Amino acid sequence: MLQNIKIIDLAVVESLDLNLDYGMSVLTGETGAGKSILLTALGLALGDRADSGYIRPGRKRAEINLEFDISDAPVAQKWLEKNDLDNNQQCLIRRIISHDGPSKSYINNRPVTLQLLQQLSKNLVEIHGQHAHLKLLQPEEQRSLLDTFANTETLAFDVASIHQNWHATHDKINQQLKDQQQFSERTELLQFQLNELQQLDLENFDYETINTEHVRLANIEHILSVGQEQLHGLFNNEQHSALALINQSLTKLTPLCNLAPELEETTTLLTEAQLQISEAAQGLNRFLEAQEIDPQKLAYLDEQLDLIHTLCRKHSINPEALPRKAEQLTTELNTLIANDNQIEHLKTILNTLEEQYHPLADTLSIQRQKGAVKLQTLISSIIKNLGMDHGEFIIECAPSNTNTLTAHGKEDITFLVSPNPGLPAKPLAKIASGGELSRISLAIQVATSHDKTIPTMIFDEVDSGIGGGVAEIVGHRLRQLGEKRQVICVTHLPQVASQSHHHLFVAKKHSTDTTASNITTLTTTQRIEEIARMLGGVTITQQTLAHAEEMLQGNSE
Repeated sequence: MLQNIKIIDLAVVESLDLNLDYGMSVLTGETGAGKSILLTALGLALGDRADSGYIRPGRKRAEINLEFDISDAPVAQKWLEKNDLDNNQQCLIRRIISHDGPSKSYINNRPVTLQLLQQLSKNLVEIHGQHAHLKLLQPEEQRSLLDTFANTETLAFDVASIHQNWHATHDKINQQLKDQQQFSERTELLQFQLNELQQLDLENFDYETINTEHVRLANIEHILSVGQEQLHGLFNNEQHSALALINQSLTKLTPLCNLAPELEETTTLLTEAQLQISEAAQGLNRFLEAQEIDPQKLAYLDEQLDLIHTLCRKHSINPEALPRKAEQLTTELNTLIANDNQIEHLKTILNTLEEQYHPLADTLSIQRQKGAVKLQTLISSIIKNLGMDHGEFIIECAPSNTNTLTAHGKEDITFLVSPNPGLPAKPLAKIASGGELSRISLAIQVATSHDKTIPTMIFDEVDSGIGGGVAEIVGHRLRQLGEKRQVICVTHLPQVASQSHHHLFVAKKHSTDTTASNITTLTTTQRIEEIARMLGGVTITQQTLAHAEEMLQGNSE
């Protein structure tokens, strides 16, 4: 439960340190005194969006601190433990709003994101605002209330999770079917491009070798002509070849070495030249004998090079990159083929999800129907006590008018009411009376609150639009809630205020240049005076005071 709230420099509150107790506490005060500021502060501390407009004029920042005893909040305890934010059975929440930057949030003195703060808050406090009945008109809220009462929240979550997966799978299948024409065209193009590339024998592809061989064959006649000419000049011409001339020189110079020894070096060099020319001539001869004019191979190489250069231009790459390009096209083609095959796999998954969905949704429908019967009986009983003597509340669980799976199950939940006998039941949204709707809303909140684990409930003038004996019954119901949990109620009705366990009073003080609101806990005497004010208005008589005291004594018995 909420034990303490501290507020510093928030709107009209300069400083507030308020202790709160278990049971039902009411918050009263004159119109404009600032009753709403406590709920505003609670909302901000629990994760509402904040801006610098909330800061008290002339101050740099506003701060709200909440202290909770979470011994009666097991869900909140588990959440804190899961997020490593636990601190025994205490929970401290702090929110700071500044002019010069984003707001800051803390849980047990550790900084947290606003999202984490909101997750924790929904397990600590439930706020029913003045316009709670408007939210009640939404189908999602009606379904949620029924699931909470019928204890089908986990089952509903499982159904929604399966539907989410089913919907995602369904979308994938539709997208792939939509892309099939584009897939076929792309597949055909990739296969055509691969066939072109595979004409190059890519496993043994070597552009440099192909180009070199082409150059040789294209110039083979010139190579043979020059080669034969040089072979003749080096070796084959018996009289004038290079080898013959060296032989003649050696024949003439060798005898002279006996006469002039310094010629030995010259003859040695000539001998080496003789051997080298001989070897060169033999190598040239072998080369020429191995050469042959091959017009067919030359034509093949012409075609290959023409294809290579055409493909290079088509893909805007160098010849050396062609094998890598073929690998890329193969990978893309295989991926497309695999994706095409995946449609059948996705259909199998879709069927499996449908098989899981239907029995769960059927079970959910049965349990919702049982819960609806119990809840509508309970709410009908409560609204009769709230002044709608002949009112009947009905929860309709009608099969959804759709042939496809839905996230919320197989039925649409609609809250209907018949205010008077003989009148057909109508959806809440079509009820004209705001007072009736407020009472029905309160009845639903009271009926469903017993099944909630949230320890603190706040009601912000949910009793508007009612009065007299009905107001007394509303107060009695709220007091009953306060017997089992902490209830904080902002009210303008003395019939409600008189039934509380604790009474908080909001007053506004004015000085020369500032205005501030403060909240105090009233004593018994002060409570009599405040209830008398609520009963009698401006002029408070002894009779009014006596009536107020009687109301307090009657409700404390």
